[in-house]
Amino acid sequence: MKLTRHDHACVTIEHDATTIVIDPGTLTPDAADVLRHADAALITHSHFDHFDADAIRAALESQPELRVYGPQSVVDALAGTAAFAEGRVISIDHDTHFAIGALDIDAFAGEHGVIHSEIPVPANVAYLVGGSVLHPGDAYLAPGVPVDTLLLPVSGPWTVMAKAIDYVRAVAPRQTVPIHDVLLSEVGRRGTDRMLGQSSLTGTPMLPVAPGETVEL
Repeated sequence: MKLTRHDHACVTIEHDATTIVIDPGTLTPDAADVLRHADAALITHSHFDHFDADAIRAALESQPELRVYGPQSVVDALAGTAAFAEGRVISIDHDTHFAIGALDIDAFAGEHGVIHSEIPVPANVAYLVGGSVLHPGDAYLAPGVPVDTLLLPVSGPWTVMAKAIDYVRAVAPRQTVPIHDVLLSEVGRRGTDRMLGQSSLTGTPMLPVAPGETVEL
């Protein structure tokens, strides 16, 4: 598989002739371009930094084969589109398994990490792609199955360093790739890498991937 990282929490995963995009949000400036060649878009939750509704509506209109998967809040935001009527917008409200071309997807339904007790938490779906790459969205969700590469959120109003360390330990991946980092300065990124990388309490190698960079997994 090939993993291309985009700004913030968005990634593209390619295998054989299949391309999926996860979490093209409004903090991903090239979200429309990223979606252009996708077979499917997987959305973890409805927050703007993970879900650019306008870009996805436009892609659904121009790409008749494109499918979108996400929690009900995402589906509701796309109701009224032709793609919704055609069944190309699929709700995930429980753990499930499906395939997109050459890629098997395991979806794990849960809730967004707590920001504050007075702020409601939306539904959040984590996706394990090809039995290998886990995108947890905005949650410390351990799927209870082997994970090779964990896309690890490293910054945001819900993240906590101590919990992130314990999360990496719980998932026990071969490696992590930091994501969800648009709020960090370069100094902050280096500090996060030290705190969550192999020399830290996680003991897990971290593979920093710059926006626009592609790596083979």
